[in-house]
Order: sequence, then C-alpha cells, then structure tokens
Amino acid sequence: MIRHRLAALAGVLAAATTVVACGGDNGGSGAAAGPPQPGGTLRYGLSGAPTCSDPAQSGTNQTIYVARQIVDSLTDQDPKTGAITPWLAKSWEVSPDAKVFTFELADGVTFSDGTALTADSVRDTFDAIMKLGAAKAQLGASYLTSYVGTTAVNRLTARVEFSQPNAQFLQASSTPQLGILAASTNAKPAEARCAGDNIGSGPFTYAAYKQDTSVTLAKRAGYNWGSAVFGHRGEAYLDRIEFTVVPESGVRTGSLASGQLDAVSDALPQDAPQIEATGGRILSTSNPGTPFGLHLNVTRGPLRDPAVRQALLPAIDRKQLVETVLGPQFKPATSSLASATPAYLDQSARLAYDPAATKSILDQAGWTVGADGVRVKNGERLSFAVTFSQVFAANQSVLELVQQQLRQVGVELKLDLVSTPEAIARQNAKDVDAGYGNSTRADGDILRTSFGLGGRNINARGPIPEFDATLDRQLATNDTAARAQLLATAQRQVLDNGLYVPTIELSQAIGAASHTQDLKFEASARLQFFDTWLSEH
Repeated sequence: MIRHRLAALAGVLAAATTVVACGGDNGGSGAAAGPPQPGGTLRYGLSGAPTCSDPAQSGTNQTIYVARQIVDSLTDQDPKTGAITPWLAKSWEVSPDAKVFTFELADGVTFSDGTALTADSVRDTFDAIMKLGAAKAQLGASYLTSYVGTTAVNRLTARVEFSQPNAQFLQASSTPQLGILAASTNAKPAEARCAGDNIGSGPFTYAAYKQDTSVTLAKRAGYNWGSAVFGHRGEAYLDRIEFTVVPESGVRTGSLASGQLDAVSDALPQDAPQIEATGGRILSTSNPGTPFGLHLNVTRGPLRDPAVRQALLPAIDRKQLVETVLGPQFKPATSSLASATPAYLDQSARLAYDPAATKSILDQAGWTVGADGVRVKNGERLSFAVTFSQVFAANQSVLELVQQQLRQVGVELKLDLVSTPEAIARQNAKDVDAGYGNSTRADGDILRTSFGLGGRNINARGPIPEFDATLDRQLATNDTAARAQLLATAQRQVLDNGLYVPTIELSQAIGAASHTQDLKFEASARLQFFDTWLSEH
C-alpha cells in the first residue's frame, strides 16, 4: 500500500494556515476589526434558489453554498496548494493500483442527531449515493465510478474498493457531494432528501428550509472536528446564517448597501461602486474545473460536422466577453480546464480570436454564405440552439454577445433560456443542440465526469479510442506528475474532437459588507462560513 500517514488531526489543526482566495480579496483577516467575535446572524443574498438541501444532490454554486455548511467530508483540499488534508479521516492509505482506499476516522465525531460517526456511516453514505444514481447524485455518482463497496474493517476504519483504478477518488473524498451523512438521511429516497432536514456532522444544521425562498442554518453546539485548513478550532463563530433568494442583481446590491444583507452572490462589475461607497468590498476567486462553454451535441444538426465544431473555436472573442460583460475579476477561457485547476494546460493559442480562420475552415468544408448571411450546406443552415439557465447571472448577456460574434462568420446561434432544473434535465437527456455551463472541481478528472463515455457524456458521442484511453489512464496512476501529463493530453483531445467551445472562466464575485469578516473560499471556490464572523451584530 502507498501510505499517506498524516499527523494527528488536532496537531494538524493547530498548525493549519488561514485559507485564502485564489486571486482576490479573501474577506479580510479580521486584524483591523480586532479578534474574531462569536455570535450574530449573517444575512446572505443568493442569486438563485438551491435546487435541493442534500449535499449529495447539490450541483449549482448557490446550492453548495448552503449544503456545504451542514456536512463534513473525509478529507479537505488546501486551496493554496491543492494538497489533500485531514478532516473526518485523520489518515488514509491508497493501494498502488488505486483501487482500494482505507480511511482511519477521527474518534468522537457525532452527527447533529447525536449518533456517532463510524465506518458504517461511510459505507451507508456511499451506498446511498449509488442508489440515488447519476440522475440525482450526478457528481457524487461519477466520483464513485466502478464502486464495489465499503467495508467497515472496525468501528473507525473504512475500506472503499473499486473494480477499476480510481485515482481521482482521494480528491473526490473532499467534496460536499461525498460528505458523510447520518443513517437517518441515508435511508431516505431522493425527493425526501431535498426537504431541508438532512443530518450531517458539519458546523451548522438546518433550522428552516423554504424551497425557492429561504434557508436558515444554526450553529452546531459542541462542534470540534473541523478541517485541517480551517482557520480556528471549535465551534463556528456565527450563531445563524439566513439565506434569502434574491434573483435581481440590483436588489441584492441595494439590500447590501442599505444594511439589509451582510453578503451577496454574483456581484457584477456595475455593482462595485455602490457596494464600495458604503465601505463594502468585492471578494473574488476563480473557479477550478471546466470553464463556461458550449457543450456540443455531436449527433444533432450541423454540429455533426467536425469541421463546424473546429470552426467555432476561433470564432469567439473571449477577451471581448470579459471586458464588455464581466469585468476584471474574470478571465477568458484558455483551455478545456480553468486555469485554477491542478494540471491545467494553457491552450490560449488554439482559442485565439481569428474569424478569418473560422471562415476558411467553413469555406473548405463546403459551408457557403446564404442570402441572409447564414451559411448553408446541402440545404442545411448552419444554425443551432444553445440551452442555458441563469444559474450564473451574466449567462444571457455573455451568450447574446457570442450570438453576435458567431453571426459575423455566418453561424446562427439561437438562445434557449430555461429554468436550471430543466437545463440540467434536458442536457442529461441529450435533448439539446448545445448546452451552456461549467463544472467546478479542483481536479482535472472533471474532464472524464463531463465528457467521458462512462460519465455524463454531455456530447452524446460514441467511442473516441485515444481520448477514452487517456481518461482511463489518468484514473490508473497515483503519480501526480504522470497524471498531470495525461490530463494535459486530455485537454488537447477535448478541443481536437470539437467537443467543447470554452468561453469564460467562472469567478465567484461576492459582495460583502464592511462588518463581514473572514468570508472565505474553499478549494473549489465555494464559500466556507466556519471562520466567518461579524464585527457588528
């Protein structure tokens, strides 16, 4: 076995460094406001409604902001280094073939219903995720690919086994989707797990849950087993967190500036002056994973033509998207992975704006400009729809500009705006010409999750032997450098096969009031409220 024997959890916690954001204000150290003060209620404005209260079924950022707080994971990931660190597991072993992962659990951890964390809890959580399946636990099920089962070796030792190598699983064990839940939650069917009574061992618990309206979390009394990357030990500082769904950006900003809210999601560039005028600030960090982009269904319409898919790559002026719609805390996409992702490969040359190259590719492939400016080949118009939701506030504005850019090279893009649940359902059913979205994860295996035949297979594609082999091989090595090389190859192959047209990297831009201290981003750019405190309450 390859042994990852780490220091005792308490010792690592004592030496843990403060989490910081990856390129932006991380919420302040609190030094200027004095030492952290416990107590108070943080009022947070979400830009969209959580889709489900269950961490295992969470997918959108707004959902994870809430669900992450009630559940702990076996491990955590240091946002500064990418290193996997202790949390519920104080140490672990990984077999050389990356098929067996053995976790030694911290003793004395309890769920909020008073039951104890044991190896059985790990088994029941993972078995329940497999029962939910990819339709409900989309990400969690993909992280457990080739799952055989979990054995409780003893009360505090859980051995997780896979039938095929699964090197990404160690990082996956740090995600909220694989957070460990109590037996009472694991026994429930999928829909019942969305009602806001999920039982985890996290620093907060659900106090109230009103779907599409609001969520209230309460501090967990006696919590004392935080992650090694948390900034302090013991209980959370905040007594409560009140999440309110406020879809309109202007209303969120006004509520923050007027003191009705303490922090808000998706602070847009035009919101900054109003927020900063009242002493507030914008906290930002880039999301790892896949950037926002067009996922092309290779079985539909003109997107069946590989030349069309290749022609779309240089047709988009990504710099203009950022400068016109988003602002300086955002970046143009430069690969099929975002630049904050471990093993990212810069492919900016391949994604450089070059409309002449697009026109040349389409001319050579027989797509000629029609009377209305849209290209045609054998009677078929070069026209397709992109299905998207406002899961990110700027999606429509970005796509309207993409629509204009593509029209200049003879491509008609139709915008199909739907609700977030419908967008997810239709993309899973492959009932789209193209879908628009991103997937956040601090591991390059997100390429397999998104594009793999055994993953979501967003493109509805058939086998691509070289690409499929690369995705499989990166799962089979524990060698970080070797795996990074394979993931670099996979990033090239995504573009080589025209599976994805990246547009912009998602950044979290959070508006925070002057009295909101130490609101931090974890490794996957989601908010962590454990260290947050209010200097006025």
